[in-house]
Amino acid sequence: MSDAARTVPAGDQHAVRPEAAWFAELATLVAAAAALFTNPAGQVLLVKPNYRDHWSLAGGVLEHGEPPHVGCRREVTEELGLDFEPGPLLVVGWSAPDGVRTKPVVHFVFDGGVLADDTPIRLQASELDDYRFVDAADLARYLPPVISARVAAALRSRAAGAAVYLPWPAP
Repeated sequence: MSDAARTVPAGDQHAVRPEAAWFAELATLVAAAAALFTNPAGQVLLVKPNYRDHWSLAGGVLEHGEPPHVGCRREVTEELGLDFEPGPLLVVGWSAPDGVRTKPVVHFVFDGGVLADDTPIRLQASELDDYRFVDAADLARYLPPVISARVAAALRSRAAGAAVYLPWPAP
């Protein structure tokens, strides 16, 4: 709605809903952020959440009003004990509502960089059971298709130096 359309003519206080009511009626979505870390051999760091049957990238759901890069850093620090500055945005993914997930989810994947082989990782025991570095060719064995596609896109984006948009399911 344009600013002109929101302007209420003199004497016509019911012509347009108040802006706060208009915002309250807008669709909502969930946002999440993760980091793509690799080791010097090019393997991808995956974590095994204890509340899921599959592996994932380190990261999680953003808190209300939290910027994606800030949430990525917070989640990685909580989950892995690594304090890092997220690098460039690699992927913006969009997942349609599906089953119990009644809202769409926007996923941000940032470049976490290359971790030295001796980087200490301290798992958040309340959420994670394990971590491992996995060859890109083996990602589909660990990840559901939507996350596998997102990680593969992040690897391509890192190599190309440009972020990509990845809707799921793909059009």
